[in-house]
Amino acid sequence: MTDYLADVKIYDANADEAVVNKIVKHLGIALRNRDSSLVSSSDPEELARVKTNWIGKKLGITGPDADAAVEETVKAMKADRTKSRVTFYYLVAKHLGKLETL
Repeated sequence: MTDYLADVKIYDANADEAVVNKIVKHLGIALRNRDSSLVSSSDPEELARVKTNWIGKKLGITGPDADAAVEETVKAMKADRTKSRVTFYYLVAKHLGKLETL
């Protein structure tokens, strides 16, 4: 099993393990498949799904704020070829100030 907390801590040294575990639980079976456990930041359809399903439905944010959160997260993870979905979702939620509501 992947150490999701360690991956998140690359970007946020003070990452909350409980929040990471909630994201892992939310993603559930999607994390079993390598392809669905990663976010392709070069695929506009993939980023649109993240905005709709994670940011819109789960975090309740839409519009320019959602776009900005995705853009900032893509920039932050630019050097990482394999962007973990858990880490990506965590950073988006952190950018939007929604970690405590997960």
